[in-house]
Amino acid sequence: MLVIGIAGGSGSGKTTVVKAITDHLKKKVVVIPQDAYYKDSSNLSDEEKRNQNFDHPDAIDWALLSEQLADLKKGKTVQQPVYSYISCSRSKTETVTVMPADVIIIEGILIFTNKKLRDQMDIKIFVDADDDDRLMRVMARDIRERGKNVEWVIERYSRTVKPMYLQFIEPSKRFADIIIPQGGHNTVGISVIINTVEKALADSK
Repeated sequence: MLVIGIAGGSGSGKTTVVKAITDHLKKKVVVIPQDAYYKDSSNLSDEEKRNQNFDHPDAIDWALLSEQLADLKKGKTVQQPVYSYISCSRSKTETVTVMPADVIIIEGILIFTNKKLRDQMDIKIFVDADDDDRLMRVMARDIRERGKNVEWVIERYSRTVKPMYLQFIEPSKRFADIIIPQGGHNTVGISVIINTVEKALADSK
C-alpha cells in the first residue's frame, strides 16, 4: 500500500493532479479529501459561520483523519464523515464508506502542516500555481459549488485565504518530495508523478 499526500493552495490544481493519477490507476486508488474532516460548526451563529476560517489548521479534525488513515493502512474499512460548506456542519447521519486500496491519496491545502499525518505518507507532492490563477479558480468553484457571490469570494480571499496561504500552506512546501509548478497544467510533472507511483507500487510487491 502506498500513501500519497497532495497539498497546495486553494485553486492550485490539486484536483486535476488527483484525477490524472486516479484515471491512470483505475480501481487501485482511493482518495481521502481533507475537506471531509472539517470540524462541525453547526453550533455557531450565522455571523460566526460567515467568519469561519477554513484555511487554518485548527479547523481540521486531524485526530480523526490520522486515525482513519491508520485503519485503512491496516486493511480496515472506515466511515468517512460528510461535511457541508453550505451549513458549515458535519452530517450526523450520513457517512461515506471507504475501503482500503493499493494507493491512498490524501488531498488538501493543509495536510503537510500536521506532523502525525505527514509521517503516515510515503510520497508528498505540492502543487504550486500563480496567485492570480488560484484566485480565478477559487472564485469559479465557490460560486458554482458553494453558492457564494463574487464579493464574498474576494473578501474571504483577502481576509483568510491569502494570509493563511502565506502563513501555513506555502511554508509546508518544504516537506514535499515533489513540487509541481504551473498547477494541474503541468502534464510533464503529472507524468513524472504517475511513473514514480507505478515504480513505488512495483517495488512494494
